[in-house]
Amino acid sequence: MSVSRETHKQMAKKNAVKLLAVLVGFEVVLVMLFLLALIIVTSADWWYHSENFAVWKPLLRVITYAVFAGLSIMGCYYIAYRFQLKPLEYLDDVTEAAQLLATPTEAPVSLPPDLKKIEDDLNTVRIQTLESQKAAQEAEKRRDDLLVYLAHDLKTPLTSVLGYLKLLEDEPNISPELISKYTGIARDKAERLEELINEFFEITRFSTNKLTLEPALTNLSRMLMQITYEFNPVLKDKNLKWNIQIPENIELLCDADKLERAIDNLIRNAINYSFNDSIIQFTLVQLENSVQICVENTGNTIPPEKLEKIFEQFYRLDIARSSNTGGAGLGLAIAKEIVELHHGIITAYSADERIRFTIQLPLDCQKIV
Repeated sequence: MSVSRETHKQMAKKNAVKLLAVLVGFEVVLVMLFLLALIIVTSADWWYHSENFAVWKPLLRVITYAVFAGLSIMGCYYIAYRFQLKPLEYLDDVTEAAQLLATPTEAPVSLPPDLKKIEDDLNTVRIQTLESQKAAQEAEKRRDDLLVYLAHDLKTPLTSVLGYLKLLEDEPNISPELISKYTGIARDKAERLEELINEFFEITRFSTNKLTLEPALTNLSRMLMQITYEFNPVLKDKNLKWNIQIPENIELLCDADKLERAIDNLIRNAINYSFNDSIIQFTLVQLENSVQICVENTGNTIPPEKLEKIFEQFYRLDIARSSNTGGAGLGLAIAKEIVELHHGIITAYSADERIRFTIQLPLDCQKIV
């Protein structure tokens, strides 16, 4: 049974007890007033010894009981009406409060004391909505800023490519060495231009597509060995080395393509933020009902306030717009979404110039770790 239904049952029981108590109290007071009236009437000597007393006595009794019965029925009806009206008034209060949640403000929801539990629930929803709106606005602002930065950065490599191509065109007697130098620079700038364009596509794809899983039994050990092997040429650019610990023949029910994308993003992040001439540790451990994948590199320690936001969309550790490190700020956000779709957990840790990302996945992606 849900908490709200249990609360409703408790409120209904409380109101029923209160109604019964009020009805009993009303009847007791009415009887006491009835007896008091009889005492007053019968104690009057002028009335009791009157010649008309014997004549009016039966009629008086009928009238008295009729008045008592009428007052009793009318009183009970009014009390029941008020108790029935109260929940409708509560419903109006809750409806008005719920309508305010469509455009929540910092002002808390206020309801009658009997609705304290509902008031707390609505205020919890209000706070969560405000936090979600704030997070969405921050993500939107980061995305807009990032698009402006990327649009600005697109001009630099494009201008360089066009400039060096123009030099090759204007100098017909240029030496082969200079041709090789100019074309090499133009190629580097064109590759950077391609990276920036890919980031635009990445932003669009993440904003419009909803990831879904297509699970299949996968040899995780073999897949991870292949992924790390393909990064060997990239590691050479910064003179990085692997320390790989991957046991053989560990199998996992997962979406191999999407999980490969998540691991790929973690490795690229480790490479981008590693010191030159350092080691990247990559480990796979099989637990009882899950596996644990860890990517650890040596780099600048991430402050706690940045570590808390590291999985947010469009968040970049390096916010310098002309920096060659870091992408659109989607890699870790996508990795987190993929891991959570597998009912897994991803965490980040950084201290003493060490950065470690840990993924824990169930052996079956349809089960929870």
